Amino acid sequence: MAVVVFSSALAQHTGGAGRVEIEAARVADLVKALCERYPGLRGHIDKMAVAVDDEVHSDARFVRLKPDSEVHFLPRIGGG
Repeated sequence: MAVVVFSSALAQHTGGAGRVEIEAARVADLVKALCERYPGLRGHIDKMAVAVDDEVHSDARFVRLKPDSEVHFLPRIGGG
């Protein structure tokens, strides 16, 4: 199962959980499962960049997860 590591800002929406294991094939499936388990995450994690196994993706919906993937949600950084 993929391991999701929450920042302290996101952990306030998970009842204080800093890590959780979830089985999901893609990041989109992971986000759906997380929002079902922790409804307070809705509207927060879908706006964030996602790091999967230390690689940051600005649009990670279709990124495939390995059984041992580690996932972090990060604030998007704007620039120009």
